[in-house]
Amino acid sequence: MPIHFGTDGWRAVISDTFTFGNLRMVSQAIADAVASEYWDKSPSVDQNKIVVGYDTRFLSDRFAGEVARVLAANGFIVLLAQSDSPTPTISFAVKHHNAVAGVMITASHNAPRYNGLKLKGAFGGSALSEQCRRVEVYINDNEDQARGPNLMDFKKAREANLIQRFNPLPAYFEHLQTLINTDIIAENPQRFVVDAMYGSGRGVIKAFLQGTGCEIAEIRNDMNPGFGGIHPEPIAKNLGALASAVSSGMGNFGVVTDGDADRIGAMDERGNFVDPHKIFALSLKYLVEKRGWTGAVVRTVSTTRMIDRLAKRYGLTLHETPVGFNHIADYMMNEDVLIGGEESGGISFKGHIPEGDGPLMGLLLVEMIADAKKSLFEMVEDLLADVGPALYERVDLRLNRPVAKAEMTEFLTKKAPSEIGGYKVDEISQRDGVKYIMADDSWLLIRPSGTEPVLRVYAEGRTQEMVKALLEYGGQVAKSVV
Repeated sequence: MPIHFGTDGWRAVISDTFTFGNLRMVSQAIADAVASEYWDKSPSVDQNKIVVGYDTRFLSDRFAGEVARVLAANGFIVLLAQSDSPTPTISFAVKHHNAVAGVMITASHNAPRYNGLKLKGAFGGSALSEQCRRVEVYINDNEDQARGPNLMDFKKAREANLIQRFNPLPAYFEHLQTLINTDIIAENPQRFVVDAMYGSGRGVIKAFLQGTGCEIAEIRNDMNPGFGGIHPEPIAKNLGALASAVSSGMGNFGVVTDGDADRIGAMDERGNFVDPHKIFALSLKYLVEKRGWTGAVVRTVSTTRMIDRLAKRYGLTLHETPVGFNHIADYMMNEDVLIGGEESGGISFKGHIPEGDGPLMGLLLVEMIADAKKSLFEMVEDLLADVGPALYERVDLRLNRPVAKAEMTEFLTKKAPSEIGGYKVDEISQRDGVKYIMADDSWLLIRPSGTEPVLRVYAEGRTQEMVKALLEYGGQVAKSVV
């Protein structure tokens, strides 16, 4: 099976395609790409230094060690994390240490049988798409030439100082002190639950808040490479353990991060899931109204239009991007962005790296609750009364056959309805799939998956009836695709 190196790196099933042999080949291609003239040659960047980190998945630490051996054999100095770490801490370490690149062994929120590799650029975010393409070129070239990877004995690489163990957290925490106001938190310490979903965000929020007076109960924070049999994705159906912890009085609200802690979710005191749309909107409100910050706002095509209404109120430029944090990162690197985020929970804001960061956004949420002197439930109710209502659902519908995005986009545009749920279709966007925007600001987005015969249907409505009508229309579309 060929290795496809996409914009977010490479993911595959452990011991099927994700093997030590294939990982060495990918690592060699990364070494070749980074050493080539196509990589970042900025004078401030140390061309010989690469950061390597890993999550809590099965064999992730061993896989990271193998990547380090290949990179060391190619003459790079490898800063290898001493324990499992969140992706954003590794990304920040790349920038902090002026490294030329970073490698994170993780399959993020995928099922436990998967592992993967994320490639990071010197700027502290996901490698650029042309950099990822270059890696894929080298994978294919090396295979064609039957050129195997260079490999160095781990112990010898350590003795030669080519592999150096390090702890990414102290520098990351020092940086977070510039972004999170711990004085506000210490003035009104919170009692809450952190759910790490057995991922590499475990212990991070609690460690940062030491000394603030907060009472933090941690759940699912032990090493469990099977993730308790669930996908470590912070969506409502996977958070029964957090709902139980909050309802049993372990805390007044809950914060949850995904498998590699680059996504955020939350739960209020009544056990309601507070999705990333609401966290994003609350954060935008807080950064403008409380901190007085300004800048552009960036959201993906599948993210709530509450963001649009707030940006308009504050007179801020709004950018809509295709799905994927890499598109948000492009704006963060090229202009003054206040905050950027996506519906899956990747959010970041001004002053930070262009990368979704679960611990950062969880800490900002704690700060917002401390400052508001209200419950999370009340804060969400106030938000929805102000810029809502906004009810959101997403469903994935199986198709009989894979459908090309261009084909589906053409079909959906030609067959666009004049109205759905009694509201006129005001606008049709083709930014990523096809999005129908209604007269009442409700919307329906239909996107074919690029990797499987699945139609992703996203809907946001002002009423539950409207959401139902939008999703039903999406279901009819799926049936009409033979």
